[in-house]
Amino acid sequence: MSSVSGLDEEDDLDDKTYELITFPPEVQSAIDQVIPSTDPLSHPDFNSIDYINNLFPTEQSLSNIDDTINKMECKIRDIDDQIRTVVRGQTNVGQDGRGALEDAQLVIRQLFLQISEIKAKAERSEETVREITQDIKQLDCAKRNLTSAITTLNHLHMLVGGVERLKQATKKREYGEMPLQAITEVMRHFDSYLDIPQIKQLADEVSEIQVALAKQITSDFHEAFAGPQSKTFVPNRQLAEACHVVSILDPKIKKDLLKWFVGVQLSEYSHLFHESEDVAWLDKIDSRYIWFKKHLLQCEDKFGAMFPAQWNVSERITVEFCRMTRAELAKIMSKRKNEIDVKLLLFAIQRTAALENLLGQRFTGETLLEEIGEEKVQLKVDPKPKSPREEVVGGGNPLEEKKEGETKQEVKLSPFHNIIGECFQPYLYIYIDSIDHNLYELMERFVSDAKSDFSQGISQESSGLVTVLRAVQGVLPSCADLFVFYKKCLLQCTQLSKGPPMLGMANVFQKYLREYAVNVLQNNLPKMGGAGGGGAGSISASVSNITRDLRDITAAGIIQTFLKEGESTRFTKAEQARVCCILTTAEYCLETTQQLEEKLKEKVDKLLVDKINLSQEQDIFHNVISNCIQLLVQDLEIACEPALTAMTRIQWQNVESVGDQSGYVTAITHHLKATVPLVRDNLASSRKYFTQFCVKFANSFIPKFIQNVYKCKPLSTVGAEQLLLDAHMLKTVLLDLPSIGSSVNRKAPASYTKVVVKGMTRCEMILKVVMAPTEPFISFVDQFLKLLPESDVQEFQKVLEMKGLKTADRNHLISMFKPRHSSGFVSSSNVATTSPKHDTSSIRKLNNLIKKNLGN
Repeated sequence: MSSVSGLDEEDDLDDKTYELITFPPEVQSAIDQVIPSTDPLSHPDFNSIDYINNLFPTEQSLSNIDDTINKMECKIRDIDDQIRTVVRGQTNVGQDGRGALEDAQLVIRQLFLQISEIKAKAERSEETVREITQDIKQLDCAKRNLTSAITTLNHLHMLVGGVERLKQATKKREYGEMPLQAITEVMRHFDSYLDIPQIKQLADEVSEIQVALAKQITSDFHEAFAGPQSKTFVPNRQLAEACHVVSILDPKIKKDLLKWFVGVQLSEYSHLFHESEDVAWLDKIDSRYIWFKKHLLQCEDKFGAMFPAQWNVSERITVEFCRMTRAELAKIMSKRKNEIDVKLLLFAIQRTAALENLLGQRFTGETLLEEIGEEKVQLKVDPKPKSPREEVVGGGNPLEEKKEGETKQEVKLSPFHNIIGECFQPYLYIYIDSIDHNLYELMERFVSDAKSDFSQGISQESSGLVTVLRAVQGVLPSCADLFVFYKKCLLQCTQLSKGPPMLGMANVFQKYLREYAVNVLQNNLPKMGGAGGGGAGSISASVSNITRDLRDITAAGIIQTFLKEGESTRFTKAEQARVCCILTTAEYCLETTQQLEEKLKEKVDKLLVDKINLSQEQDIFHNVISNCIQLLVQDLEIACEPALTAMTRIQWQNVESVGDQSGYVTAITHHLKATVPLVRDNLASSRKYFTQFCVKFANSFIPKFIQNVYKCKPLSTVGAEQLLLDAHMLKTVLLDLPSIGSSVNRKAPASYTKVVVKGMTRCEMILKVVMAPTEPFISFVDQFLKLLPESDVQEFQKVLEMKGLKTADRNHLISMFKPRHSSGFVSSSNVATTSPKHDTSSIRKLNNLIKKNLGN
């Protein structure tokens, strides 16, 4: 039976081998980690067909099929044996597990019994210890009670004996023998026993003794300092010991005593410097402070040893003196405010500040801090400034911060700062008005000096050269003087007040910054009205004279004659230098105004920072700079205007050959070389504004040049080639404009180069369109749209007029241009295929001629 059953099991296993077993991904991943295998048969995605094809890739490999089958059968038998062994080995596992579980349960029961026994023994031990320590706790409680009773009895004995000794010492005025401090400390131990009548009686007796002591000591002080013998009083030991007793009594007694003593010491001051006395006015303010310093020294010498040091008697006298002085000065100034001038006010403030600084060094201000309950504050102080002479000579900015190696020092602001000077705050408007008046006079001098300097800067003929006086070069010295004055006022006002007076001073600063910008800078710019009008009239007259004989004169002759007769009135070199001087001065004022605003915000009270705003003044200086640049550009344009007008009067249809550059280009170049170096040298310290001058001139001159090119009509092909050559030569000159006439060849700024290249390239494209043949019309229109894609119908019409076409042809071309321009369509194939060969060769010849001229 067993053999039969074994065969059945094997058959079942054989049947199951043909069943496909698929494990979940998690189980398959765990199997791969525990039993890694590279055998394809173990792979979950096993494909029998692919496996067989790999074993027998060709028909010839089938010859070994028997060997392969034998190997697989052997492998299957081995696996079956392993599975059978594992299955049979698991038959006894369940029984072994149950036995192990029963053994573990038995061990747990035994362990529980042992823990129960240990717990019972611990409870019995705790009960035994409690019985042993119960008696010890009772003994400890009895000891504490006994100790407390003994201490209380000792204190009571000390209190009873101390009260008796205190009564006797009070009667004998033996202040040094009084056990008041000890009794006071002992009484604190009986605060919880005041419900006992005897203790309450002793406490009342101590209070009565303290009241009697206060009255007695106060009476002794009044007798000593205000009695009949007060003038001959000499400090003694008895009062010194009384002061120590007062320190133990109620603090109010000490406060009242000190207040009375300070009043006695300053009673003479109140009489001497009463508001009705002449010595009480501000011009005699030194007398107040001299009296106080002398009297304070006398008090310290006479009474210094009598009062305890921690009472700060000298400081209390000083504080009361400051308060009395502040009140008296405020009262007398309110009655005689019409007599206060700025000199008297500043004199009083300076003397008061000197005294406050002295008091700050002498005393700690502890009594003041006790009253206000605030900590000392810190103030940032600027490093010692240079003198105005050093600032002007050094050429530096008076408001510029010092750089490396110099840091701001931090010092503690004395509690005595402005303790008296606060009474002067309502009258600082007098100081602000004085600054306003001084600045008014200073501005008048600046205006007259500027007119004088600029009048002396008129150009002088010397050896055929124009010499510009040094007075109109660089930055006007008046602007440095103005800001040095501002700095002095700022430093002085910082010491006086950082509140509304400083805000008022800022408003005065703004007022005179605007006046300086207008009266000294803007109003001294040279005017172009007369020059411009005269120039226009002479140009018109010259044009009329030249037009008569245009047919009989060559192009070069026309240009020379026109330029000679049509030169307009321009700025002299001194006037050009004046404009540059005003520009650099405005730049200096702009930068320094920005620093002035930062300084004001740094110094003024934090609550007023938002009210400091100098942006309008900065805008004014910006406008002055813009006006200066515009004047320089207009002056240079006026110089080039006759040459541009001469260009339009040339008979370009009669030009037979392309030669060197035309005379008008030479004239423009001459004016550029004569003007730009002077402007560059005078703006050497303002390079960015020189660049702006060049950019603005290019943006203004190039469009004007193009408009004059449009006026050159009719234009032959050779004439257009000559104009193209001129335009290219002018473009070369303009690209080199920033460094023209300079020994140092510096590359022009990219922003300027971009403007010139864009503008002159457009001019060249216009002339190339003019040179292009008109027929076929469609090719000409496409050529225009290709070279000038941003142009409109008006410009297209101007080009047609330059070519001298008939009205019918122009109208036909315009009708073809409008739809193609609106659609943005350009037929590049037509342009490329229909352009005749002679046009390309003509442009090539022109380019060669330009290169040849540039090489020469």
